[in-house]
Amino acid sequence: MSLVERVFNPELNDPVLIVGLEGWIDSGMGAASAMSTLVDGADAEVVATFDADRLLDHRARRPIMHLVNGLITGLSWPTIELLAGTDTTGQDMLLLTGAEPDFEWQAFSEAVVDLALEYECRMVIGLGAYPAPVPHTRDVNLSVTTSSPQLSDELHGYVRGSLDVPGGIQSVIDVDCNQAGLSALGLWAQVPHYVSTMPYPAASIALLDGLADVAGIQTGRGDLDADASATRIRIDELVGENAQHQAMVTQLEEFVDQGLGDGPVDAPTFDFDRIPSGDELAAELQEFLRQRPDDD
Repeated sequence: MSLVERVFNPELNDPVLIVGLEGWIDSGMGAASAMSTLVDGADAEVVATFDADRLLDHRARRPIMHLVNGLITGLSWPTIELLAGTDTTGQDMLLLTGAEPDFEWQAFSEAVVDLALEYECRMVIGLGAYPAPVPHTRDVNLSVTTSSPQLSDELHGYVRGSLDVPGGIQSVIDVDCNQAGLSALGLWAQVPHYVSTMPYPAASIALLDGLADVAGIQTGRGDLDADASATRIRIDELVGENAQHQAMVTQLEEFVDQGLGDGPVDAPTFDFDRIPSGDELAAELQEFLRQRPDDD
């Protein structure tokens, strides 16, 4: 069986391929919520499906069993799909959604690149989010990664890093795309480490703004703005009730305000050992929200 099954063949004009596969780093569900917002607003249709039996480990991503009074009424299997749609200005988009493959990464990446070349994509952009020592009281910073030196030189205003880390499938697609002559990059939202295990809508907003900046993709935000405002209020209330948390946020503000990510800076000495862990603060925030009525 072929790795890719074509569902229909749309006529597209200079589309942007946006990659948002689940399973790799996505703190605060920043990329997942951004992709969901893109799909909801794109009037998207399935262009192609990928063979999940070949690509996924179903022990790690089990199908959902639908059970009614002891009767199994069906199974919902994890999927990997390529969708086509448009942004709010009518620009064409391809959206790669679903689970990150467990197997055959090189074959999968090759198939994605072939599709991007076939539809003459002008850019391929991966989305992600990671925990960082940043405060929730500042705008979300975006990091950029790319295997193209030329593209890297052209991108300004984004955080850069130098380190060796495990790569996701997006990095494989990035390298293969740039080697094939397709401009490819990754946009990564920095999520405050202390809320990284909970939904953080501000990260999704930042990623959508990044898409607008680097590729001109315009999309509605759905409920993201309202959700981000509500999340900010609740975190402010939680932090305000704990002097240690207030001091931590103040330290993070000083750290960021002195130029985090803008090259060599004289940042203040930062005592990471005294920062409460993300799990600790997330647990406190969840308990805090359980004790408060919903905002209506």
